[in-house]
Amino acid sequence: MSAKITTILFDCDNTLVLSESLAFEACADLANEILASRNIPDRYTGPVLLAEFVGQNFRGMMVSLKAKYKYEMGDDELETYVLKEEDKVIAKLKEKLVPCVGADDVLEKLDKEGKYLMSVVSSSALRRVKASIEKVGQDKYFQPNHVFSAATSLPKPTSKPDPAIYLHAMQVLGKKAEECVAVEDSKSGATAAYRAKIKTIGYTGSYEPHEEEKMRKVLEDAGCVVIMKDWTEFEGCLERIQKGEV
Repeated sequence: MSAKITTILFDCDNTLVLSESLAFEACADLANEILASRNIPDRYTGPVLLAEFVGQNFRGMMVSLKAKYKYEMGDDELETYVLKEEDKVIAKLKEKLVPCVGADDVLEKLDKEGKYLMSVVSSSALRRVKASIEKVGQDKYFQPNHVFSAATSLPKPTSKPDPAIYLHAMQVLGKKAEECVAVEDSKSGATAAYRAKIKTIGYTGSYEPHEEEKMRKVLEDAGCVVIMKDWTEFEGCLERIQKGEV
């Protein structure tokens, strides 16, 4: 049976903009600072941190690192690092950020058609998400109150794969899961959308060629109903969902 899709919910990092590698450079610096302050000899590079924590926001990473290395970190210290990370990442994004190939064309076409409500649903801090879409000129496609952050928009900050930010976005937008399609590039993001009962398009275009096939399976296993390697495939993927084929 076909579904009447009214709303498209886009992840931001490495789905609309190529931000993850830039962000994880900054995160690695802070993670190493924290480990050094605890006399823990391990150190991270951006790519290693990205491989281990892709799809999580910085707060989620800090919780995972604390559990992995079994050290204490109070709320005040955590908040200090969260703010530091935002500043460092935003500085890098403002300097170097570019959109994912083809994403702008899709957003422009959807905006002109006017058939769908469009929203950004991210794990990253709201300040970072807005800085990202503003840097590449995508902010014109989204109303300011249609940009959501698991780190900032919720009463209790969280991160994907917790579905809370998707549930919150749908509540604010006045939409039901069966009206929505999400676009996600990571296991944690796809899992969050799946747990919120939203049909999801998995996007693998931001991965290196040797990782793309592996991520296709990861995203399928996380609940994505269809996978696209390139944004030129988006219309066909959406049509398949709209027709109830997947």
